Amino acid sequence: MGYLTEVEPAQCLATLEKWISGTKGSDYEIDSRMMVRATLTPANGGQQMSWRALNEVVLEKQQSGHTIWLDVDINGYEFAQYSADGVIVATPTGSTAYSMSARGPVVSPRHRALLITPVSPHMLFDRSLVLDPEEKVHIRVVGTRPVDVAIDGRRVASLAQGDTVSFAPDSAQAYFVRVKAPKFHQIVRQKFGLGDE
Repeated sequence: MGYLTEVEPAQCLATLEKWISGTKGSDYEIDSRMMVRATLTPANGGQQMSWRALNEVVLEKQQSGHTIWLDVDINGYEFAQYSADGVIVATPTGSTAYSMSARGPVVSPRHRALLITPVSPHMLFDRSLVLDPEEKVHIRVVGTRPVDVAIDGRRVASLAQGDTVSFAPDSAQAYFVRVKAPKFHQIVRQKFGLGDE
Protein backbone atom coordinates (compact mmCIF):
# COMPACT_ATOMS: atom_id res chain seq x y z
CA MET A 1 0.00 0.00 0.00
CA GLY A 2 2.88 2.41 0.73
CA TYR A 3 4.42 4.50 -2.02
CA LEU A 4 7.83 2.88 -1.40
CA THR A 5 6.56 -0.67 -1.94
CA GLU A 6 8.41 -2.74 -4.53
CA VAL A 7 5.27 -4.31 -6.08
CA GLU A 8 2.99 -2.10 -8.15
CA PRO A 9 -0.80 -2.78 -8.22
CA ALA A 10 -0.64 -4.39 -11.69
CA GLN A 11 1.84 -6.98 -10.38
CA CYS A 12 -0.10 -7.83 -7.22
CA LEU A 13 -1.82 -11.10 -8.23
CA ALA A 14 1.25 -12.55 -9.93
CA THR A 15 3.34 -11.69 -6.88
CA LEU A 16 0.86 -13.34 -4.50
CA GLU A 17 0.89 -16.51 -6.60
CA LYS A 18 4.70 -16.52 -6.57
CA TRP A 19 4.68 -16.24 -2.78
CA ILE A 20 2.02 -18.94 -2.25
CA SER A 21 3.59 -21.50 -4.60
CA GLY A 22 7.22 -20.44 -4.28
CA THR A 23 10.11 -21.39 -2.02
CA LYS A 24 11.56 -19.10 0.62
CA GLY A 25 15.10 -18.14 -0.24
CA SER A 26 14.79 -18.62 -4.00
CA ASP A 27 11.40 -17.12 -4.93
CA TYR A 28 10.95 -14.71 -2.04
CA GLU A 29 12.49 -13.44 1.21
CA ILE A 30 10.91 -12.38 4.49
CA ASP A 31 11.92 -8.92 5.65
CA SER A 32 11.36 -8.16 9.36
CA ARG A 33 10.78 -4.62 10.61
CA MET A 34 10.95 -3.04 14.04
CA MET A 35 7.72 -1.67 15.52
CA VAL A 36 7.35 0.82 18.36
CA ARG A 37 5.13 0.60 21.44
CA ALA A 38 3.68 3.74 23.02
CA THR A 39 2.32 3.66 26.57
CA LEU A 40 0.18 6.45 27.99
CA THR A 41 0.35 7.17 31.72
CA PRO A 42 -2.39 9.66 32.68
CA ALA A 43 -1.48 12.34 35.23
CA ASN A 44 -4.77 11.78 37.06
CA GLY A 45 -3.86 8.21 37.98
CA GLY A 46 -6.17 6.68 35.39
CA GLN A 47 -5.55 3.41 33.61
CA GLN A 48 -2.53 3.11 31.35
CA MET A 49 -3.13 2.52 27.64
CA SER A 50 -0.72 1.03 25.13
CA TRP A 51 -0.50 0.87 21.33
CA ARG A 52 1.77 -0.62 18.68
CA ALA A 53 2.87 1.31 15.57
CA LEU A 54 4.68 0.28 12.40
CA ASN A 55 5.37 3.80 11.11
CA GLU A 56 4.96 6.41 13.82
CA VAL A 57 3.30 7.77 16.91
CA VAL A 58 2.39 11.46 16.70
CA LEU A 59 1.58 13.80 19.56
CA GLU A 60 -0.10 16.75 17.84
CA LYS A 61 -2.14 19.85 18.53
CA GLN A 62 -5.95 19.76 18.44
CA GLN A 63 -6.48 23.50 18.05
CA SER A 64 -5.60 25.24 14.80
CA GLY A 65 -3.35 28.27 15.15
CA HIS A 66 -1.89 27.22 18.50
CA THR A 67 1.26 25.35 19.45
CA ILE A 68 1.56 22.74 22.16
CA TRP A 69 4.28 22.33 24.78
CA LEU A 70 5.92 18.94 25.21
CA ASP A 71 8.80 17.93 27.50
CA VAL A 72 11.05 15.25 26.00
CA ASP A 73 13.14 13.16 28.42
CA ILE A 74 15.74 10.66 27.22
CA ASN A 75 17.12 8.05 29.65
CA GLY A 76 15.77 9.96 32.63
CA TYR A 77 17.27 13.32 31.65
CA GLU A 78 15.40 16.28 30.22
CA PHE A 79 16.40 16.82 26.60
CA ALA A 80 14.20 19.70 25.45
CA GLN A 81 10.86 21.38 25.85
CA TYR A 82 9.27 21.62 22.42
CA SER A 83 6.91 24.39 21.40
CA ALA A 84 5.56 22.95 18.17
CA ASP A 85 2.57 21.69 16.23
CA GLY A 86 3.58 18.22 17.36
CA VAL A 87 6.32 15.63 17.80
CA ILE A 88 6.69 12.45 15.74
CA VAL A 89 8.30 9.30 17.15
CA ALA A 90 8.97 7.11 14.12
CA THR A 91 10.52 3.76 13.29
CA PRO A 92 12.94 3.38 10.35
CA THR A 93 9.97 2.10 8.29
CA GLY A 94 8.10 5.29 9.20
CA SER A 95 11.05 7.49 8.29
CA THR A 96 9.63 7.73 4.75
CA ALA A 97 6.14 8.63 5.99
CA TYR A 98 5.07 11.64 8.08
CA SER A 99 8.54 12.09 9.58
CA MET A 100 10.05 12.69 6.14
CA SER A 101 7.34 15.28 5.39
CA ALA A 102 8.46 17.11 8.53
CA ARG A 103 12.08 17.17 7.25
CA GLY A 104 13.19 14.05 9.12
CA PRO A 105 15.93 11.77 7.79
CA VAL A 106 15.32 8.78 5.53
CA VAL A 107 16.58 5.70 7.40
CA SER A 108 17.05 2.22 5.98
CA PRO A 109 14.30 -0.08 7.32
CA ARG A 110 17.00 -2.63 8.20
CA HIS A 111 18.09 -0.39 11.09
CA ARG A 112 16.61 -0.46 14.56
CA ALA A 113 16.14 3.08 15.81
CA LEU A 114 13.70 5.63 17.18
CA LEU A 115 13.44 8.92 15.30
CA ILE A 116 12.16 12.00 17.10
CA THR A 117 11.07 14.73 14.67
CA PRO A 118 9.36 17.98 15.68
CA VAL A 119 6.51 19.29 13.51
CA SER A 120 6.80 23.03 12.75
CA PRO A 121 8.75 23.81 15.95
CA HIS A 122 8.68 27.37 17.25
CA MET A 123 12.21 27.19 18.60
CA LEU A 124 15.81 27.37 17.43
CA PHE A 125 16.40 23.60 17.55
CA ASP A 126 14.38 22.04 14.74
CA ARG A 127 16.35 18.88 13.94
CA SER A 128 15.43 15.22 14.21
CA LEU A 129 17.13 12.87 16.64
CA VAL A 130 18.04 9.29 15.71
CA LEU A 131 18.27 7.23 18.88
CA ASP A 132 19.16 3.68 19.79
CA PRO A 133 15.83 1.87 20.21
CA GLU A 134 16.71 0.85 23.77
CA GLU A 135 17.00 4.45 24.93
CA LYS A 136 14.09 5.36 27.17
CA VAL A 137 11.98 8.17 25.69
CA HIS A 138 9.21 9.91 27.64
CA ILE A 139 7.15 12.82 26.35
CA ARG A 140 5.01 14.79 28.81
CA VAL A 141 2.38 17.42 28.06
CA VAL A 142 3.35 20.57 29.93
CA GLY A 143 1.02 23.13 28.36
CA THR A 144 -2.70 23.48 29.02
CA ARG A 145 -3.74 22.94 25.39
CA PRO A 146 -5.09 19.46 24.55
CA VAL A 147 -2.92 17.06 22.55
CA ASP A 148 -4.02 14.23 20.27
CA VAL A 149 -2.19 10.91 19.98
CA ALA A 150 -2.25 9.31 16.52
CA ILE A 151 -0.92 5.81 15.78
CA ASP A 152 -0.03 5.29 12.10
CA GLY A 153 -2.42 8.11 11.17
CA ARG A 154 -5.31 7.01 13.39
CA ARG A 155 -6.31 9.15 16.40
CA VAL A 156 -6.47 6.99 19.52
CA ALA A 157 -6.46 9.33 22.52
CA SER A 158 -6.52 12.89 23.79
CA LEU A 159 -3.93 14.04 26.33
CA ALA A 160 -4.17 16.67 29.05
CA GLN A 161 -1.53 18.54 31.01
CA GLY A 162 0.81 16.18 32.88
CA ASP A 163 -0.01 13.08 30.82
CA THR A 164 3.08 11.16 29.70
CA VAL A 165 3.70 8.84 26.75
CA SER A 166 6.64 6.41 26.91
CA PHE A 167 8.24 4.74 23.88
CA ALA A 168 10.07 1.43 23.45
CA PRO A 169 10.63 -1.21 20.77
CA ASP A 170 7.62 -3.53 20.58
CA SER A 171 8.10 -7.24 21.22
CA ALA A 172 6.37 -7.98 17.89
CA GLN A 173 7.85 -7.35 14.47
CA ALA A 174 6.19 -6.67 11.13
CA TYR A 175 7.03 -9.06 8.30
CA PHE A 176 7.15 -8.15 4.62
CA VAL A 177 7.35 -10.60 1.74
CA ARG A 178 10.06 -9.57 -0.73
CA VAL A 179 10.07 -11.10 -4.21
CA LYS A 180 13.25 -9.24 -5.13
CA ALA A 181 16.45 -8.65 -3.22
CA PRO A 182 15.78 -5.74 -0.83
CA LYS A 183 17.18 -2.58 -2.45
CA PHE A 184 15.68 0.18 -0.37
CA HIS A 185 17.94 2.89 -1.77
CA GLN A 186 17.00 1.96 -5.36
CA ILE A 187 13.29 2.13 -4.54
CA VAL A 188 13.82 5.60 -3.03
CA ARG A 189 15.79 6.62 -6.13
CA GLN A 190 13.05 5.44 -8.50
CA LYS A 191 10.05 6.81 -6.58
CA PHE A 192 11.59 10.26 -6.09
CA GLY A 193 13.06 10.51 -9.59
CA LEU A 194 16.60 10.98 -8.31
CA GLY A 195 18.11 9.60 -11.53
CA ASP A 196 15.98 11.75 -13.83
CA GLU A 197 17.61 14.44 -15.89
